[in-house]
Amino acid sequence: MNFIYKRKNIFNRKALKLSEEKYAKAYKAVPNSLSITTLNDGVFIEVNEGTVKIYRYDREELIGNSIIDLGLWVDVLEREKLIKKVSKEGAISDFETKFQVKNGDVRDMLLSAEIIEINKELCMLINAQDITERKQSDERLSNQASHDILTGLVNRREFERRTECLLETIQQDKGTHALCFMDLDQFKVVNDTCGHIAGDELLRQLSAMLKKIVRHSDTLARLGGDEFGILMEQCSLDDAQRVTTSVLTAIQDYQFSWEGYSFRLGISIGLVPITDSKSNLTELLKQADAACYVAKDAGRNRIHVHHDDDSEMAERHGEMQWVTRISKALEQDLFCLYAQSIVPLYGSTDRHYELLIRMLGDKGEIIPPGAFLSAAERYNLISKLDRWVIDNSFSLLAEYPAFLKQINFCSINLSGQSLTEPEIMKFIISRLNECEIEGNKICFEITETAAISNLNMATQFISTLKALGCRFALDDFGSGLSSFGYLKNLSVDYLKIDGMFVKDIIDDPIDHAMVKSINEIGYVMGMKTIAEFVENDEIKGMLKEIGVDFAQGYGVGKPQPFKELLIRSNNVIKIKNSSVV
Repeated sequence: MNFIYKRKNIFNRKALKLSEEKYAKAYKAVPNSLSITTLNDGVFIEVNEGTVKIYRYDREELIGNSIIDLGLWVDVLEREKLIKKVSKEGAISDFETKFQVKNGDVRDMLLSAEIIEINKELCMLINAQDITERKQSDERLSNQASHDILTGLVNRREFERRTECLLETIQQDKGTHALCFMDLDQFKVVNDTCGHIAGDELLRQLSAMLKKIVRHSDTLARLGGDEFGILMEQCSLDDAQRVTTSVLTAIQDYQFSWEGYSFRLGISIGLVPITDSKSNLTELLKQADAACYVAKDAGRNRIHVHHDDDSEMAERHGEMQWVTRISKALEQDLFCLYAQSIVPLYGSTDRHYELLIRMLGDKGEIIPPGAFLSAAERYNLISKLDRWVIDNSFSLLAEYPAFLKQINFCSINLSGQSLTEPEIMKFIISRLNECEIEGNKICFEITETAAISNLNMATQFISTLKALGCRFALDDFGSGLSSFGYLKNLSVDYLKIDGMFVKDIIDDPIDHAMVKSINEIGYVMGMKTIAEFVENDEIKGMLKEIGVDFAQGYGVGKPQPFKELLIRSNNVIKIKNSSVV
């Protein structure tokens, strides 16, 4: 029995020794820092290789020395919190703090700790994991989600989040704040002249400059494209105007150079005071956006401050209401086409019509284009309207081929926005083929301003469609600043003389001279001329004397529903055919 006891005791000691050895190996092999310190003064009793590696101290430098004296804790008060917590609970986990290691680096650490007793002395077993890289990665991801990659500024999402947080507290703090939207003027010129790489560099340089101008407490954001915003907390309207005036001056004085080119820019700024009466984010952003557009409309490179009784803002707000109606009309097909005749002033038998868009109201009433086109242009819906007109015009012309044979061509208006969209040109070509319409039956009207603003694209657009037989007219000719200089670069077939010169031609000698000059230029360049706003026979007679080729206006033919015109023309053709039989 004694033998058995001794043998069993030997086995127990061997097992214990093996267990201790296994534990020691595991202790040393753990990649995290495992250390044992005295509870009160933090003297290291034991450390593993992970501790040496993470803290950058040799084992000999750690054992016997205090974690406090070594200066590992960046904030010693944090250690006191840890000790209180672990003394109360016995063990804790997920305690985040910062340690300064031997080389001076500050590392983010995640600690777990528990109270243990060694030789009747309270000690603490600490498991420390270096989470610096993980924290930095999380911060990068968070930064990418809330910041613009190109400029490093806050992005629209984060800007709106911060604004919304401010609005939630405004009722309590009763503070005065301000917000502004800013839109660069002439940024497109840089992109079109030097390319997007130059445009990106310009945005980076401007962002760095703006950071130095705004207050430290302000949120400067890139909202998208060439649009910026500033949220100014605890800022009176006067102070906000000083900030935005500094921005305006800095942009005016700034010169951007790229590969031999130099550019001067401007900026249009819409400023809105934020008071406790404003608590709706959507409404606030609409007001800032509308104020920015008012600044643009007033001549650009200026500041417009929103006021609740602002008549210009009320007009802009009205345009925004039209945006919803336009979108609804596109979805529900609540548009229709009208046609206005273009009459030859000489013996020509040519029949031309300009096709015009109208909107159908809730009660079936006809809404003229003047009510909604400016809103469509301002809020980038105009190309959708162009597409609708092209699609429906081609479909109707294909449905009435006899009418198409009778006329010389139909004119369709194209916006400047459509000239810059390659998809529109592809759509036109596709629909011409689908509807089996000859290109020479279609004339596209583009405004002089749109053509000059997008000269390279306009030239390519015209060239491509003219190769298919399509014709082109330059609308509102004479309204631009460099009409004659740019005209030789545009291969158009017709010049439509701006109605502002035509309507007073009888009484105003300057208007008479302008119409005469435009007509002569058109003649020299082999282009036909069309006078708009021909209101009566007297004007018509004067235009005939000058030598203008065609007239358009209420004096020669009012716009009429296109579908009705097609049906009437079809009936006339049937009658003629039956009488011949």
